[in-house]
Amino acid sequence: MKRRLTGALLGAVGLASAGIAATIALAAEREPHVNYILRCAGCHGVEAAGAPNAGIPSFPGLVGVFAGDEDGRTYLFHVPGVVGSSLSNAEIAAVMNYVMARWAGDSLPADFVPFTEDEVAARRAIPVASVVDFRRDIVRRLAESGIVAAEYPWP
Repeated sequence: MKRRLTGALLGAVGLASAGIAATIALAAEREPHVNYILRCAGCHGVEAAGAPNAGIPSFPGLVGVFAGDEDGRTYLFHVPGVVGSSLSNAEIAAVMNYVMARWAGDSLPADFVPFTEDEVAARRAIPVASVVDFRRDIVRRLAESGIVAAEYPWP
């Protein structure tokens, strides 16, 4: 009897361990989505529509223009919500890659290089005096090349 209980207990522990491992794997796979919901959706919305009249840009079909521009890539990591997100550089890279995959659409350059932890760290270290002015300059330069970015009505 004792052997059967021990065997049954070990089997249950094995099944529980397998279930925990599967749950951890699923959580790791969904982590960028969850971090987006927890850290970004409060402003940009679950479907990233933003609130342009409140100064929150929309992502769908537009956000990729920043990923194809050197200053634009730096800008993305100086957005106040990114700076204050409390995410690690690796988590920020994963969320930004999720955003690009989910919403950039045709605005994402064909030669897009995914963000990495090291790139996030390097770009966050670049001083940006005013993120609003920095974005305005990037958008103006992109517009001169015929590239459209999301509306951003900050004065």
